Amino acid sequence: MTLAPERTIDLYPTRGATEVAIERQDPVVWSPQGTPGPIESQDLADYERDGFLAIDRLITPDEVSVYRGELERLISDPEIRKNPRSIVEPASQEIRSVFEVHKLSEIFAGLVRDPRVVGRARQILGSDVYVHQSRINVKPGFGAKGFYWHSDFETWHAEDGLPNMRTVSVSIALTENLATNGGLMIMPGSHRTFLGCAGETPKDNYKKSLQMQDAGIPSDEMLSRFSADHGIQLFTGAAGSATWFDCNCMHGSGDNITPYPRSNVFIVFNSVENAAVEPFAAPRGRPDYIGARDFQPVR
Repeated sequence: MTLAPERTIDLYPTRGATEVAIERQDPVVWSPQGTPGPIESQDLADYERDGFLAIDRLITPDEVSVYRGELERLISDPEIRKNPRSIVEPASQEIRSVFEVHKLSEIFAGLVRDPRVVGRARQILGSDVYVHQSRINVKPGFGAKGFYWHSDFETWHAEDGLPNMRTVSVSIALTENLATNGGLMIMPGSHRTFLGCAGETPKDNYKKSLQMQDAGIPSDEMLSRFSADHGIQLFTGAAGSATWFDCNCMHGSGDNITPYPRSNVFIVFNSVENAAVEPFAAPRGRPDYIGARDFQPVR
């Protein structure tokens, strides 16, 4: 394991007495204009403007079947269920997420190394990258809970110690994403403003927040302002489609009360030049399987 560097200057204070909006201090696309890569220049410009990029078919139907089968194997394994990496729904006690899947499964490790995946991360972040977090998300029908509005970077900065906004996530759909089964919603352009939330971080906050968020939640007033300024986009698409989004996008998802499950694999790539330091607004860091302290680049 690589030890975390000393904490750097805090560009994005949060979890204080009051909520505060701060203009983004970092680039969105870190590679120089014209840098070759799998993302076309216009798509990269759209990503810089909106904070996200949707791809209709990142992986093939045959590949979807392989990853779906591996997801089912993991969530049905009694040993995986007992592992602290597994998060269960409070009501149904069904598995909601399994973290660090690229270390639990060689199949998902291969997906992380796939040039279609890691190549886009390198192009956006302008450097080698490591996996800050990976997980499979399972949103079964008839009552799976959603996630309230939040910025991932707010949590990763406050609780994991990521200094700068040099992190990108990809959500790859393993089932069809409908308008009705609790899909991802993003406020386009919201990545340009950091929202420092009010309230201290409870000790071991991750034990509760992975099931139901509490700390790091924006106020209704600020969310109303953000939605008025940016609008809200809901992502739908076939299995195999993917959404890349900036770490500071304001996003969330609703409950799934339909009969149709929604499952995806979620990978967070961070620049090796943005390695985590000590948390900026938490008593201590989260476990490594949630916020990695192994900064070895993906090869």
